[in-house]
Amino acid sequence: MIAGLFRRADRRRRTIQSLHRTIGEAARRPGLYTALGVPDTVEGRFEALSLHVILVLRRLGQLPPPAADVAQDLVDSVFMQLDASLRELGIGDMGVPKRIKKLGASFYARAGAYGAALDAGDRAGLAETLARNVLDGVEPEAAGPLASYVEAAAAALGGQDLDGLLGEGPRFPEPVGAAATENSGDHR
Repeated sequence: MIAGLFRRADRRRRTIQSLHRTIGEAARRPGLYTALGVPDTVEGRFEALSLHVILVLRRLGQLPPPAADVAQDLVDSVFMQLDASLRELGIGDMGVPKRIKKLGASFYARAGAYGAALDAGDRAGLAETLARNVLDGVEPEAAGPLASYVEAAAAALGGQDLDGLLGEGPRFPEPVGAAATENSGDHR
């Protein structure tokens, strides 16, 4: 019986790691940086990862149990990785919790803003929020292609159930520019 508990916990951990890895791969696609204008910096990569995690968490929030447990495990995994990354960057034990708290506040503020804009179908509001947070303060009009990508990603994820998210992984469109994001397809 005890061995079964360990196997289930290990399977759960591997499933979350796989989900996290798939999201991370989507956030590192070159088109995000070359076609959609995400800055290729530490901050830009954090914003791209946050955006993709937020989109998956938004979808998990729309699904029945145990999706909420999966969402919490995903958040835990993401912030454990951020903690480890900060330590690798040489930030000391005293500074890491402060930075994690600040990153957490930024993450949840963005999740609220992106979710509200997507829920309301407010493309201008979404572009404005993306321009401010992800694209380093460019004019909102310049965020149009990224807003198209985010809408297409939300739509693609909206067609996936929990088994699909955990099995095949979240589907994200290819980030190749405004025209391509309108044809989101089932690309990962």
